[in-house]
Parts: sequence; structure tokens; C-alpha cells
Amino acid sequence: MPPTPADCGSPRPASVINEEIRGLVEAGGPAPDEYQQLLVEWAAAVRGEATRDDVGPAA
Repeated sequence: MPPTPADCGSPRPASVINEEIRGLVEAGGPAPDEYQQLLVEWAAAVRGEATRDDVGPAA
């Protein structure tokens, strides 16, 4: 399987991936493999965003 953007450095924002998933669903649904890959990428983005939000500025 080719690497996903999440495997290649900084992930795309979760909101961007979510919109891509929504667009595919509205267009008749993504292929199962494509959906799985997007779901993994979205989960990684959400985790990354939560980690960044938890880190405050240095004192």
C-alpha cells in the first residue's frame, strides 16, 4: 500500500480529510480501502491536533 500523507510528514488537517470523506460519501461512497485509508489519516490528524492544542506556550 502506498504511504498516506500522514506517513510522509505532517498530516493534513482533520477538517480537510473530513470534507473529503463527506464528498466521497455524497458521490456514492468511497471504495472500502480508500475509506479505511482516509479514516486512519483522519484519526492521526485528530490525535496530532489534540496534542498541539494541549501544548501551551513556554513560560
